[in-house]
Amino acid sequence: MDMCSGPIMKKMLMFAIPLVCSSVLQLLFNAADIVVVGRFAGDNSLAAVGSNTALINLLTNLFIGLSVGVNVLTGLCYGAKQEKDLTETVHTAMLLSLFSGLFLMVGGIISAHVLLNWMQAPQEVIGLATLYLRIYFVGMPAVMVYNFGSAILRAVGDTRRPLFYLTGAGIINVILNLFFVVVCRLDVAGVALATVISETVSGGLVFRCLMKEKGGIRMIPSKLHIYRDKLQKILRIGLPAGFQGIVFALSNVLIQSSVNIFGATIVAGNSAAANIEGFVYVSMNAFHQATVSFTSQNMGAGKYERINRILFCGEICAIVVGLVMGNACVIFGNSLLGVYSSSPEVIQAGLVRLRVIAATYALCGMMDVMVGSLRGIGYSIMPMIVSTIGACGLRILWLATIFQMPEFHNVQMVYYSYPVTWIVTFVAHVICFIWARRRIGKRAQPAAV
Repeated sequence: MDMCSGPIMKKMLMFAIPLVCSSVLQLLFNAADIVVVGRFAGDNSLAAVGSNTALINLLTNLFIGLSVGVNVLTGLCYGAKQEKDLTETVHTAMLLSLFSGLFLMVGGIISAHVLLNWMQAPQEVIGLATLYLRIYFVGMPAVMVYNFGSAILRAVGDTRRPLFYLTGAGIINVILNLFFVVVCRLDVAGVALATVISETVSGGLVFRCLMKEKGGIRMIPSKLHIYRDKLQKILRIGLPAGFQGIVFALSNVLIQSSVNIFGATIVAGNSAAANIEGFVYVSMNAFHQATVSFTSQNMGAGKYERINRILFCGEICAIVVGLVMGNACVIFGNSLLGVYSSSPEVIQAGLVRLRVIAATYALCGMMDVMVGSLRGIGYSIMPMIVSTIGACGLRILWLATIFQMPEFHNVQMVYYSYPVTWIVTFVAHVICFIWARRRIGKRAQPAAV
């Protein structure tokens, strides 16, 4: 896809729609786990699987952030038509993905029980949660290969093939979930095994795809090598993004810990609602990723006059998706939560979360698109600092102050920390973008936008 000319909105939608479908399929991996255990293994197993989400994000977000650096650097090289630099970026990125996955696999298996204890996971589910987490992390090398490889494909405008690969892997995941849990009665171990196998399929397909590519993004396994200058550039952009992801995940872990104190029923309802909200989030986040890819390619091509229009299109799309899908989750909340559990108490607990977070999720999409634009033009430390202070710092402060007051010590006040911090952080990012855009304007004389 040529992102440097022609109508932006049409191309952004063409780019984002397959990405939305891919992200939804990724979520279906975890959703299938939660639905199957909730229906066939019970509420304790549902809570055990769901309580791992925040912890998994905490452990993986640093390396997922590095894939943002891969996306931006690939887009810059591709937009500037620098074939040699593009090839070196691809080989550095894929070898880095393998190292990252192996590190996560070993670390996750060793530290699972200690971390779940630290999160105050309910004692009645901690054994099941530990078993699920350890098996899940066996699949980390494949997860990292898929994320880094698909970041390369996104940077050159290809979001369709990752969708096809995830479709096949998603079907495998659902079939194996039912087989392992319903037929083999493996409980949470079964859903974890199904996830690992399906993620290995999707990672393997992306790896094979890059091997068969032509031009600068073709990967030759025997030539995998860490090019120091490319690694430094990936780290310069990716580490702040990854650190931001870690801090966000850490604040979510603290929030999960705050939810955990209300018992297994609230944890199960929270887990189901969070899983539903995930579909809204990834749909909005597709426009964050589109903004990163479009902006970085246009920066590489020197077409600075398109940057503001790219940001505007990304924001409009994220707002519409967030408002429509988020409020649909509230309206149809009973039916959606009923897919995960037949328990009225669990459904009611999930509705409490949906009415606060899902209804206001468009604010999160607005914030993320601003971050995408800043990263696309080469600023990664700035949005990391703003997000760390604005979203994460304020969220932790909220839990340490307002939530501790007896009259506000309830799960609803935990959830209210999200929309409040989204608003504050979005405003701060707008100010940062205006400053950064003026600096770019001094570098060149852009056309009127």
